[in-house]
Amino acid sequence: MNLNIPALAKDMLNAAKPILNDYWKEVKPYVEKESKAFAQNLAMIAKLKIQGKITREEALLHIQIQRNSYRAVLTAVEGLGILMVEKALNAAIGAIKTAVNTAIGWSLL
Repeated sequence: MNLNIPALAKDMLNAAKPILNDYWKEVKPYVEKESKAFAQNLAMIAKLKIQGKITREEALLHIQIQRNSYRAVLTAVEGLGILMVEKALNAAIGAIKTAVNTAIGWSLL
């Protein structure tokens, strides 16, 4: 159940880029940071599941917190509206959804 953090973050970044293209120069560092943090959180969830230390409900809460962080950071960038940020977030998550849900064994994303 190993999740490749750099690959997940890259897939998320690549999925969000076309949506944020007009603001990419300004927003890229933030998307990179949030994508990496999201991937790291997913890897932590996978590890905790193997150890029997997290329930599906707790995992979903962790993911919701990470989603909120992604939204908050990107909406702070001037010019980005909540709808554009939400679209980018959904694309980023969509790019990794199948791989993550399969690897963890829960439908989380």
